[in-house]
Amino acid sequence: MRPARDLTPAPARLERDFFDRPAHQVAPDLLGRVLMHGPVALRITETEAYGVPGEDPASHTYRGRTARNAVMFGPPGHLYVYFTYGMHFCANLTCLPEGIGSGVLLRAGEVISGAEQALARRTAGSCRVVKHDDLAKGPARLAVALGFTREHNGLDACAPGPLPESPGSPGMSEILELSVLEGEPAVPSSIRSGPRTGVSSAQETPWRFWIDADPTVSPHRPHVPRRR
Repeated sequence: MRPARDLTPAPARLERDFFDRPAHQVAPDLLGRVLMHGPVALRITETEAYGVPGEDPASHTYRGRTARNAVMFGPPGHLYVYFTYGMHFCANLTCLPEGIGSGVLLRAGEVISGAEQALARRTAGSCRVVKHDDLAKGPARLAVALGFTREHNGLDACAPGPLPESPGSPGMSEILELSVLEGEPAVPSSIRSGPRTGVSSAQETPWRFWIDADPTVSPHRPHVPRRR
């Protein structure tokens, strides 16, 4: 008797043309997808879109290309990592063709693999208690949980190469550096949108997207000017 074949489809990576669209179209379509980096994988539950130079004053590319935002002007499907407030890294995925400059901020997710590693990164040897739902709740926490730092700026999420059989497979970090898998896209009726969080310009642009009632989604915080 022949052994039964495993007919479970292998995980599929999102291809570059997925990201070769306006950021406000890519952002809601990323909800429910699986972002993998080394041993940690998470289901994306909240995103935020940023538009093109000269049109979106909240975008890092608004005034054109600089050394800091150069990755955003590269091909779509790359990781743009930046440092903010002198203490946090945040991560985006680039959109639109090379030379334009647009992206989607990864705001929150549910860790579905590598939780121990994500927790170790979040606590960094301290005695803090971090609940599972809070591991990647917010863009800075997400970046820490996934281990993103400045050295990961420019990683290609669409680079050809073998995929593991499933998130968390042994040796995954040796097979693939970064990838976004198809996952289970959020049901359209569950997707909500609203003003972006914490930006000083174009605050009311409804380009923040999240899965309704998901416990890993971060709270909305309007921009508060710093006191001098």
